[in-house]
Amino acid sequence: MRIMGLDYGKKTVGVALSDPLLLTAQALETIGRSEEHKLRKTCRRIEELTAEYEVTEIVVGHPVLMSGERGERARLSEEFADLLRRRTGLPVHLLDERLTTVSADEILEESGVRKEDRKKVIDRIAAAIILQEFLDNRKQEC
Repeated sequence: MRIMGLDYGKKTVGVALSDPLLLTAQALETIGRSEEHKLRKTCRRIEELTAEYEVTEIVVGHPVLMSGERGERARLSEEFADLLRRRTGLPVHLLDERLTTVSADEILEESGVRKEDRKKVIDRIAAAIILQEFLDNRKQEC
């Protein structure tokens, strides 16, 4: 049993997975696409990963505005979450992800990753941050 975390962006989706004990999140991969609204291959890859890793739930970053309002990106993430619910049949949760990309960039900078190399991994690191926050929140609720 694992939970998948996703950072949904215009041309990429960062993917992270929990460990089987649901304690930690690990960055897995970045799924790219040529156009924002072409999601067939992206969904297919997510379905492959959910089967391979026996994923039982998915959490998608929900980029609400700093004011707390829902902007265009938040609405697109909601639509993506609905699409994943239909395609996978799994529970899909939304998690407020304000500033996760900023945090991911800071982590990579502190780790000594060159700026030009950060773009390759930043989305999967953001997905891991989203998933870790979801796991931590779940532990606190218990």
